[in-house]
Amino acid sequence: MSDETAARRGEHKGEEVRGKAKEGLGKVTGDDRLENQGQTDQASARAKQAGDDLKDAAAKMKDRLSGDDDEKDQ
Repeated sequence: MSDETAARRGEHKGEEVRGKAKEGLGKVTGDDRLENQGQTDQASARAKQAGDDLKDAAAKMKDRLSGDDDEKDQ
């Protein structure tokens, strides 16, 4: 995994954690809007993570088809 990929994944995981915090804070304070916003942030982050997974899978498939996967495993 490249540094760029790791940074992107970390960024999206951070978004998910912030959304979870917003949701929890909204529940504790009774703020439905904040709770909903937290849930929305989490869903958005998970969608971005799924996109990252697809990009990684496509890159791996490309490497396998071109024969580059042997070099990365070593």
